[in-house]
Amino acid sequence: MKRIFVVGIGPGSPEDITPAVLEAVRQSDVIVGYKYYFRFIEPYLTPGTACIDSGMRQERQRAEEAVALAKEGKTVCVISSGDAGIYGMAPLILETEPAADVQVLPGISAFQKAASLLGAPLGHDMCIISLSDLMTPWQLIEKRIQAAAVADFVTAVYNPKSQGRYWQLHRLRELFLQQRSGTTPVGYVRQAGRPEQEVKLTTLADFDPEDTDMFTIVLIGNSQSFISHGKFITPRGYYAGATLPAEGSPGCAIMSQSFRTILSEMKRPDVPAWRLWPLLHAIHTTVDFGMEDCLWMDERATEIIYNKVKDGTLRHIVTDVTMVASGIRKGALERLGIEVHCYISDPQAQEMAQQKGITRSQACMLLAAEEYPQALYAVGNAPTALFEICDLTRKGKMRPAGIIAAPVGFVHVCESKHAVKTLTGIPKIIVEGRKGGSNLAATLCNAILTYDDAKQLRPGRDL
Repeated sequence: MKRIFVVGIGPGSPEDITPAVLEAVRQSDVIVGYKYYFRFIEPYLTPGTACIDSGMRQERQRAEEAVALAKEGKTVCVISSGDAGIYGMAPLILETEPAADVQVLPGISAFQKAASLLGAPLGHDMCIISLSDLMTPWQLIEKRIQAAAVADFVTAVYNPKSQGRYWQLHRLRELFLQQRSGTTPVGYVRQAGRPEQEVKLTTLADFDPEDTDMFTIVLIGNSQSFISHGKFITPRGYYAGATLPAEGSPGCAIMSQSFRTILSEMKRPDVPAWRLWPLLHAIHTTVDFGMEDCLWMDERATEIIYNKVKDGTLRHIVTDVTMVASGIRKGALERLGIEVHCYISDPQAQEMAQQKGITRSQACMLLAAEEYPQALYAVGNAPTALFEICDLTRKGKMRPAGIIAAPVGFVHVCESKHAVKTLTGIPKIIVEGRKGGSNLAATLCNAILTYDDAKQLRPGRDL
């Protein structure tokens, strides 16, 4: 029995056929394949070489015929487009005659060719899914789609659409949008490497499955993929790339990587920067993705408060407890020229609380209002401090530059946050419900102070 070559001839362009494949074609007595692909190898055939077409969707008969011809003493070359081992003839030949002398020669697959035309979308972990349900039940295909979307793989899609399969790619897009941002890059290439080639780049939200056919390869990015200067790029590392440099100290790199992980797992990462930046800090501090649902903010609150820092009108932060004060980044405070004040241990606060029959936290806010009525007020412990801020503001005795409301507990906590919401014209960031704490109040202050780093996602500059 003679040798059977099983080769991939690439996507169609002569320059994409490997020398090893061309040599196998020249050595063969018979070429077996689908006639559409014969035109790509005809110039390299030895005179007298027979080309046997087994027809489309007749892969089993093609494999059996190749084995039979080899048993007759002929050197046979079975051709597949792209790579013979990827949705090609290699598995079928080996299944048909496992003991045969079979040499599989790789070719450039359509998804590789498409990727090169789009830029560098396959820079990290990836998978390939075929939407053809001729031999695989749709229920299993859908499970694989869901797994790819959840696992954040860059995903190449084969057989996206035909006359009989018109809805499957729409369903894939729907499933991906449940896990990925609408801004996720999507590139698709029709007839890659052939004269009819078309290359298109869009986003998951704007992608129209109707703009594809059976000759199209679709590539969907992961949560780190981005488009730059018309190129589809997936960074090799989760914290390397144009939008998130791993710079500075080891702590910066670790925090940057953490932010990338958070972004990949958020339900709604495609929110404005003024909302995303505090969310990243809050989730990083608490490891609680429930922050997406309970972190409430006035429109552009982070940006508005930070602009007051930039223009010099905000130079003081008042906290209800020392734990909040100690968690605010010292580097950021020094860089921006901001002072933090906490009166909880001040003898005046203790004396006032006893005389008036109020909590020390309330007394702290009364003292702060006299000295820093326009400070940023960050409360991470005492709901009574929030109530006092509301009362003093309504009476016109203070006008905070902003309020961070994050007390934690079971008694009057929710009510104090509801009260703060009624203050109009003051930008507020509120951890709704019972959740909160000094660590949250501090990290939300840090998000404001480092808001100039939000576009570059550089969380560790002041570490």
